[in-house]
Amino acid sequence: MNRRDVLLASLGAGAGAAVVSRAAWAQEAMSPVTAGTHPYSPGAKAEPYSQTEIVRRASNFFGVAAQTLAGVIEKAFKDNGLPTGYIAGTEIAGAVVVGLRYGKGELYMKHRAPERVFWQGPSAGFDFGGNGSRVFTLCYNLQDEEQIYRRFPGVEGSIYFVAGFGLNYQRADAVTLAPIRTGVGARAGASLGYLDYSRTRHISPL
Repeated sequence: MNRRDVLLASLGAGAGAAVVSRAAWAQEAMSPVTAGTHPYSPGAKAEPYSQTEIVRRASNFFGVAAQTLAGVIEKAFKDNGLPTGYIAGTEIAGAVVVGLRYGKGELYMKHRAPERVFWQGPSAGFDFGGNGSRVFTLCYNLQDEEQIYRRFPGVEGSIYFVAGFGLNYQRADAVTLAPIRTGVGARAGASLGYLDYSRTRHISPL
C-alpha cells in the first residue's frame, strides 16, 4: 500500500471514529434518565400521591399537626382511593339563603409545573354572613391539567366534618374533587351547588 492509500485509510478511519463518537453521544443524550426522576410526557398517566404525602402537605398548608387532619383525609382516601393532584388555595364565601364562593390557588401534580386555578360558584346556603378560609382540594382521576377547567357540581349529602375541618365531594364525569375547608368555611350549603374552575377570575359565579 503506497503512502497515498495509507493517508486515505487513516482519514477514513478518523471520520468513521468521529461519526461513531457523535452517534454514541446522541444515544447517550436521548437515553432515559435514571430511575426515580419520572419525566412527564404528554399523555402519560398521572402518578398518584400517597396518604402520607397528602397528610404532610395538607398539615403544612393549614399549619396544624398531622394528627388533626388525619381523620378527614383518611375519609377521602377510603371513599376515593389515591389522588393524582391537589389544589392549595384560599377562598371567600358568603350566604343570604343563597351562597356565593370565590377562590384561587395552585394545582399540583407530580412532575408537572403548578397551574394557577380560579373557581367561583353558587350554593344553597343555610346561614347568613361571610367568611374567608383556606381550602385544600384533593383531585381524583385527574390525568391532565385541562380536565380541571370545567364546572363541578356538588354531591348532595357528602358533607363530612371532623376536628374543625369539613369535606365534601364534587364530581364531573370520571373526575372527583374533594375540598377540605377549615371552620365555618365548610358550610353544608357548599355541597348543594357547583364550582366553575377556570384559568382566569370570573366576576359572575354563574
